[in-house]
Amino acid sequence: MPPIFSDLELARRLERAEGLAGAQFVDARARIAPSSGAEWIQMAGVYAMFDGVESPLTQTFGLGLGDGDANLDRLEAFFRERGAPVFHEVCPLAGVPLLAALVERGYKPVELTNALYRPLNRAEEFPASNGAVSIRNAGKEERMLWAEIAAEGWGETPELRQFLLELTEVIVHKDDSVLFLADLEGRPVACAGLSINGGLALMAGACTIPGARRQGAQLALLHARLSYASRHGCDVAMMCAQPGSASQRNAERHGFRIAYTRTKWGLTVVGEHEHGR
Repeated sequence: MPPIFSDLELARRLERAEGLAGAQFVDARARIAPSSGAEWIQMAGVYAMFDGVESPLTQTFGLGLGDGDANLDRLEAFFRERGAPVFHEVCPLAGVPLLAALVERGYKPVELTNALYRPLNRAEEFPASNGAVSIRNAGKEERMLWAEIAAEGWGETPELRQFLLELTEVIVHKDDSVLFLADLEGRPVACAGLSINGGLALMAGACTIPGARRQGAQLALLHARLSYASRHGCDVAMMCAQPGSASQRNAERHGFRIAYTRTKWGLTVVGEHEHGR
């Protein structure tokens, strides 16, 4: 199997996978909540998504990595027409000229994310979970259970938990979602998700409820997802983490490497005379 390097070709695959997964999320939102106005467009390889004014998914992926130049005016208009802020998640391989153009137009960096990847090989075997933890695919009848576990695992306050429950209810309706549950001594305590697009497995949505952490559930879910992706023809797995975080360290311990550090840019000046006009 030839090596997979962190280069422009890989960056395009990774960003396209996230863009496609985001588009599937927006489609699911539009199906279950038509009044939300959820919608996405694609332009020169860029996925621009509107999932609500306050949704973290309302942004673009893939800017600067397509075969042609995306029209920033048109992209900004897509968000502004919906009353939403303008955010672009930008890979550094998009190049300095794009970053300079964003600065010129009034954007500022607001977030950093490490994109990590791991080559997959059909012959590779992943250890089974320890005796106390068992992993299973969440069937259709268990999808709301998955959402509830995710909301409990991510939401430390009642307000945050309600927001996350609404978010995860959309995740379970995504067409490309493969959902996993971890049981600890017969009780569901952790969950994780997987999306497969073009031979690339995007791993996300992993969490454990507070009372069951540090007992092997997340490692078991990681191995189960990697095994599933490998069996289904994926040659690369991807996940994202905050730079220097525990999530990044755990990923690196299990074969993931940093492909690049992405910057999320936000347009902070609005009005007729933005962009220095």
